[in-house]
Amino acid sequence: MKTSISPADLHTSVISVPPLCRDAQLKPNAAENAKLIKHIEAGGVTTLLYGGNANFYNIALSEYELVLDQLEAAAGPDTLIVPAFGPYFGTAMDQAAILAKKKFPTAMLLPTVAVSSPRGVQAGVMKLVEKYGKPIVLYIKDQGYVTLDVVKSLVAAGAISWIKYAVVRPDPAQDDLLAGLVKTVDPSLIVSGIGEQPAIVHWQKFGVQAFTSGCVCVAPRRSQEMLNAMRAGDFAKADAIRERFNTLETLRNSHGPIPVLHHAVSLAGIAETGPALPLMTNLGDELLDEIQPAAQGLVAWNKA
Repeated sequence: MKTSISPADLHTSVISVPPLCRDAQLKPNAAENAKLIKHIEAGGVTTLLYGGNANFYNIALSEYELVLDQLEAAAGPDTLIVPAFGPYFGTAMDQAAILAKKKFPTAMLLPTVAVSSPRGVQAGVMKLVEKYGKPIVLYIKDQGYVTLDVVKSLVAAGAISWIKYAVVRPDPAQDDLLAGLVKTVDPSLIVSGIGEQPAIVHWQKFGVQAFTSGCVCVAPRRSQEMLNAMRAGDFAKADAIRERFNTLETLRNSHGPIPVLHHAVSLAGIAETGPALPLMTNLGDELLDEIQPAAQGLVAWNKA
């Protein structure tokens, strides 16, 4: 596992956001997680972020260290693993104490707006960074979670390794918060966090030259090709690749990005993800019948 991080790491690889495989008893499944990691690595993708798609929101503190150790053991020497922690402060502090003993160069704080305020997030991040001993990933998922002044202060304090920006807009080109963010901090620290769909717009209009993806877990070679095309300035090629992900992405938008991806990885024959960890749930058979051909189509395209 790679134990250092720099802005270049964000721009040379798509940042994959995989599900976490579990067995029938909901225990973390080391063998299946290793299969998924190897599939992603085989596509040239070297950064894996275990956050929402891995349902780290509901992970037990008692299994947290086990999961970290499994992921570290499965990763190749050039693969960067970014685990998540939180979202609640007390849980995050306990997890930060565990992370402090490990070699992960950064970790992402899961966001919540239900019981937070921008200044509270600022204070919490500073305490978490002190406990962890390393800068963390700030995940901006909702309007009002943080202010630009808070982000500027945290970056200036050296508390932030990078920022995952994932506020969904009806038109990704119309985004005053992102426009303000790229003027407030170095855009090289900002990652488009909503998959392939808005990545080209975020790149061309706002100068955000990195993106996360869930569907990359199914077709890693193709998603990485999209990033490479964007880096080369071939946005027509990038857009053609982006469109091929639309079928599965539309299903994720309609029925939940986390459960659809969780099932897609299994139905594509990549790795057995197992049952959904509560408070998530498995999808019905009628939806699986829609997900399977979309997932298998992406795998075939990835191999072609």
